Amino acid sequence: MTGSPISWITVPTPLPSGPMAVGVTDLGVAVSLFTPGAAGGLPSPADGPPCSDERRRALVTGRFAEYFAGRRRALELPLDWRLTSGPHRVVLETLYRTVPYGETIAYGRLAERSGVFEQAEEGPGLAARAVGQMMGANPLPVLVPCHRVVAVAGLGGFGSGRVGLDVKRWLLTLEGWLPPTLDWDGPA
Repeated sequence: MTGSPISWITVPTPLPSGPMAVGVTDLGVAVSLFTPGAAGGLPSPADGPPCSDERRRALVTGRFAEYFAGRRRALELPLDWRLTSGPHRVVLETLYRTVPYGETIAYGRLAERSGVFEQAEEGPGLAARAVGQMMGANPLPVLVPCHRVVAVAGLGGFGSGRVGLDVKRWLLTLEGWLPPTLDWDGPA
């Protein structure tokens, strides 16, 4: 890993998973975690100091607060892509650039759109599964909206088991793709 070290900001959220840990560098946000204890090989708050740059902390927490309150459709924070490379980065950048707030894309369609997979004789299922694994290894969830990648016939998965799927549902409800349920606790 090159560049400035990662420092950490705890971002309050209304998500079922609780607060997020957001790792920032001089270039931008490098990592965001729903459950910091389960970083899955990514850097975590235990690996670096808290962010001491008050302006950067205020910008990050403010943008996330506006998004979670339904007042912002894009976080518009600079990203530090240091934790991605190769086809994984191409797929994540394709998602970031082409799937806006309130829209979704199927795993297989994102695989096609990214252009990094050759259509094998086995069919598009392998590429779709590879994209699913890439979404599970996304170091920048919410910022690079892996919650917008869904299965052809349903929501698909979203790491961290049941809590992860609850987070995905919450985010897709916030963005208007899913209708609110009676127990919806997000913005009106």
